[in-house]
Amino acid sequence: MLTSITTILIGSMIAFIEGPALFRKKLRREIWIFFALLLMGILLSILLELRMPIPNPLDWLTFIYKPISDFVFGILK
Repeated sequence: MLTSITTILIGSMIAFIEGPALFRKKLRREIWIFFALLLMGILLSILLELRMPIPNPLDWLTFIYKPISDFVFGILK
């Protein structure tokens, strides 16, 4: 639990250091992207610290393309 709080505090510090410069320059798209990536990074770090299983994106691609691959290889045999 302490590591999760530490991760949130470090993420907040990063946001307070980098955020004002983005707001001053009025970079709207960059602000959204910065905070979305920071939030995803904090969330993934907390999930890893709590030893929760994180799905692998390659498993999704395999699930989608496996039937297509089997079909193509079946035709080529």
